[in-house]
Amino acid sequence: MAATETFQITAEQAEVYEERFVPALFAHWVDAVLDAAGPRAGQDVLDVACGTGIVARHAAERVGPTGHVTGLDLNPAMLAVAARVAPDLAWRQGDVARMPFDDDRFDVVTCQSAAMFFPDLAGALREMARVTRPGGVVAVQVFDRREDQPAYGPWIAMVARHAGKDALRMLGTYWVHGDRDLMRTTCGSAGLRVTAVHDHERPACFPSLEAMVLTEVNATPLGDRLSQGELDAIVADSYEVFEPFRTAGEETLTIPLTGYVVVATPEPGVVVPRARPDVSGRYSGREPAQDGR
Repeated sequence: MAATETFQITAEQAEVYEERFVPALFAHWVDAVLDAAGPRAGQDVLDVACGTGIVARHAAERVGPTGHVTGLDLNPAMLAVAARVAPDLAWRQGDVARMPFDDDRFDVVTCQSAAMFFPDLAGALREMARVTRPGGVVAVQVFDRREDQPAYGPWIAMVARHAGKDALRMLGTYWVHGDRDLMRTTCGSAGLRVTAVHDHERPACFPSLEAMVLTEVNATPLGDRLSQGELDAIVADSYEVFEPFRTAGEETLTIPLTGYVVVATPEPGVVVPRARPDVSGRYSGREPAQDGR
């Protein structure tokens, strides 16, 4: 089975993620997440499923030298890149289902473009609530449903016509939490009170249409399954799908991507079931503060 079948990331893929995916997609959502979360100078911030650390790096700028930022990710290859790019921050390997932190540890917990990968979203949110101090903030960004995506929706439908219905599943991961009402309900079941939901549209930018197709396909198990003929046909039909978003004479492609940030706080008086912390998680970069913050 190829590594992408389980969405495991190799060292090479982590470098590609930082080089291509971060500037193309995820960097555009950083301000949306941090503006909603509102970290302030001196606060302690945790970025869950931090990847190569784009949100954590910007959070560090907001909390300043008196604050502390920790990035948590399950994949060591992602953390290796994060530590290389920002060695002064704390990077921790661990599972969101059993985070290696004490109760009430952080003022702000963020999670950008990652909730769709959690096998148990309610359990992950419960853990975020557990490690957040009373009165603290949890901010989680997810994308809208596939059928509500103005560019990605028609494109994925086209890919499925060439690659089969299984492509809907392999390219569908990003969109599984687009239902806002269901997200509110899930937050409530995890001991979080939703205080705001912010809708956003952000660009997804690629150096070319072909680069977009290869980037999206190769980030999923689909990249290991398509024949060259199928891939060529997908590239050809992508020109028609993305025609409304292309600018004449320009090779670059910028398409809209919609989503939202849900902001919540631990419910007062609600006892959040405490997962047993995974103390085996490893640190890289700077060690987190040991002053109780």
